[in-house]
Amino acid sequence: MDDRTKTDPSKGWPETRPGQTPFEHPPRPRWGRRLGVFLVLLLVAGVALWVYLRPQPAAPRNPRSGVPPVATAPVQSGDINVTTNALGTVTSIATVTLRSQISGQIVRVAYQEGQIVNKGDLLVEIDSRPYQLALAQAEGLLKRDQALLDAAQRDLERYQNLAKTNAIPRQQLDTQAALVLQYQGNVMTDQAQIDTAKLNIAYCHIVAPVSGRVGLRQVDQGNYVTAGDATGLVVITQLTPISVVFTTAEDNLPPILKRVQGGATLPVTAYDRSGTTKLATGQLLTFDNQIDTTTGTVKLRAQFGNEDSALFPNQFVNVQLLVDVLRDTAVVPTSAIQRGAPGTFVYVVNADSTVAVRKIELGPVDGDRVAVKSGLKAGDQVVVDGADKLRDGIKITLRGPDDGNAPAAAPNAGQRTRPPRNAR
Repeated sequence: MDDRTKTDPSKGWPETRPGQTPFEHPPRPRWGRRLGVFLVLLLVAGVALWVYLRPQPAAPRNPRSGVPPVATAPVQSGDINVTTNALGTVTSIATVTLRSQISGQIVRVAYQEGQIVNKGDLLVEIDSRPYQLALAQAEGLLKRDQALLDAAQRDLERYQNLAKTNAIPRQQLDTQAALVLQYQGNVMTDQAQIDTAKLNIAYCHIVAPVSGRVGLRQVDQGNYVTAGDATGLVVITQLTPISVVFTTAEDNLPPILKRVQGGATLPVTAYDRSGTTKLATGQLLTFDNQIDTTTGTVKLRAQFGNEDSALFPNQFVNVQLLVDVLRDTAVVPTSAIQRGAPGTFVYVVNADSTVAVRKIELGPVDGDRVAVKSGLKAGDQVVVDGADKLRDGIKITLRGPDDGNAPAAAPNAGQRTRPPRNAR
């Protein structure tokens, strides 16, 4: 065992230490490891520096780089509608609750629930036999009293002839004349009773007083009804024509009054709850006689033909009232309007392909168009898209067809934007 642990210089074996096998390498010095790590890090850093500093392939140059592309639109001369928008409720012009005017049993219901009826159509029939008997009795009394009246009038004529020769006392003549008047009164009473009986018979046939839609049946056949029942028999709601009641601010009332007093007919358009679907077109009918002091608004009523039944009572609608029309005024898209430190302005394109800030005064808005009272004239080119990168005097280029079309309304239309640096 001792011979194996010794070093044999002739064979080139290294001298072994105690506890070390002859095949184990002696430990390397620490400075050698550090040198190796340093060399690896240096190699990695060199590769990274070469990748960072190597020449890049030249990118194709854009001849319009640095010049913002924009989309423009001309200022046009056109008409702008001056409208007032409001919220309204569809209201029937006539809503009638039918009640019985006599007492009796219902023998017939002549309508279907939800049916469209015309004025004069039979709806409910009440038993008329008691009133027909009363009519016959009244007619009999009339005949009796009429016969008595005829006899009394003939006697009066005889007494008048005898009184001329003083053949009868004057008192007898006066008594006969009073008897004739009494019978005349009885005849008039009998005739009134006949008319009352006929009227009651007519009340037994309840007809529609207006044209419209009947509601749900409230009293069924066979029930006994009396005059003045609070429930009523049926409700009729007129649908054609129909009205819409809406409110507007008191500040909008003067121009409306001016137009109405001038004899103008103001068109009114009703839209659905979302304000996108057009339901009907009518005209302003009238307005209330006082302003609500709690809200500062006034009620107006518009009337619609409603032949297609697009409007239903108590329906919520959006109302657009056309107050006036501005003729031949400067019109620009709403996407061209900018707001900032100068106020309300637009970017106008000059002949040298530069833009200038132009302060303007706005008029009424009609959809995606707005009237300009001052600051622009027909033919001016204004920027409608790409204005967020512009400033006064900057050179621009018109957007080509491959760059996309300008939107109808910019997303930031009507919002505040950063003011130009050299705004005048």
